[in-house]
Amino acid sequence: MTTTSPTIMTNQELLAATSQAAGTERQATAELLALLAEVDTRRLYLDEGCSSLFGYCTQALRLSEHAAYHRIETARAARQFPIILHLVADGSVTTTTVALLRPHLTPENHTALLTAARHKTRREVEHQIACLAPKADTHSIVRRIPTNSAIVTSRTADAPAPTLMSADTGPALEPKPSISPARAPEPRPKIEPLASDRYLLRVTLTADGHANLRRAQDLLRHAVPSGNPTAVIEKALALLVDELERQKAAKVARPRPVRRTISRSSRHIPAGVRRDVWTRDEGRCAFVGAHGRCRETGMLEFHHLIPFARGGPATVENIALRCRAHNSHESEHQFGAWHQPSPESVRSGPETGS
Repeated sequence: MTTTSPTIMTNQELLAATSQAAGTERQATAELLALLAEVDTRRLYLDEGCSSLFGYCTQALRLSEHAAYHRIETARAARQFPIILHLVADGSVTTTTVALLRPHLTPENHTALLTAARHKTRREVEHQIACLAPKADTHSIVRRIPTNSAIVTSRTADAPAPTLMSADTGPALEPKPSISPARAPEPRPKIEPLASDRYLLRVTLTADGHANLRRAQDLLRHAVPSGNPTAVIEKALALLVDELERQKAAKVARPRPVRRTISRSSRHIPAGVRRDVWTRDEGRCAFVGAHGRCRETGMLEFHHLIPFARGGPATVENIALRCRAHNSHESEHQFGAWHQPSPESVRSGPETGS
């Protein structure tokens, strides 16, 4: 452990120390996994007064439940496939990755699966697993979330019972009143891959959102007779993406040519320039750092490479996509941190940029 305070380190010293600490932590994690695997094999946790390895990790080693679960899963997988310890030590895979993959690892496929999962995010690994073991599509259903008023024994005409809506939006089953008066927890939004090309989406709609869904189903009856919410949502998202890309990146069916003469007295970025820059940068932050290009695809802004304040023109050659963080970062390098506007004053429109 470094004895130098991080506050007095130079930028390069701080980054080097951070990288070294992360490497040390990975090595320590791999060592802990090997030790846990042997403790598990010998069942030494029993003599320590714990009934399970999980109890030993959380009670004796003071690991969080989340950390204990992933380390135990990884340790048990590493006992069967020792290569996992090396992959964890060099940062190729994480304990989360191994815990997700463990049920699918076999002597025949473990090398290929672990190699494919190297440096992948949790979402990417979940998609990899969905390709391995596709799940069946779920039945489309829209259900009203129960409330306290929905579980009283006598209902009035202006307080109808909650109903289940099937794909054709017709009334289906009426759930029985719950014995408990407590409000049901609101489900959290979730996207789960079912197969290589299908995802399960769970969301909670407001009353207005549900009304819009019903209205869209009615208007699409000629194209989607069943009113299947999946088809309606996919069509709605396609239209929304087209509209947002038209606003943000000026993507249109018949684009006008880019004007060669561009005013240097205005921050306005012509539609043709935005369109060409968006296409060139592939809708992704184009900032390149020491470890490669930024992967951010959200909160994108059009950035002047030569700042507008210093005469930089709004041309394709001088405009590039930046995420908000890197746009601000480069502006700080140009003008200093004091130049940055407050968050309340930052515009989120497509022409925002330094």
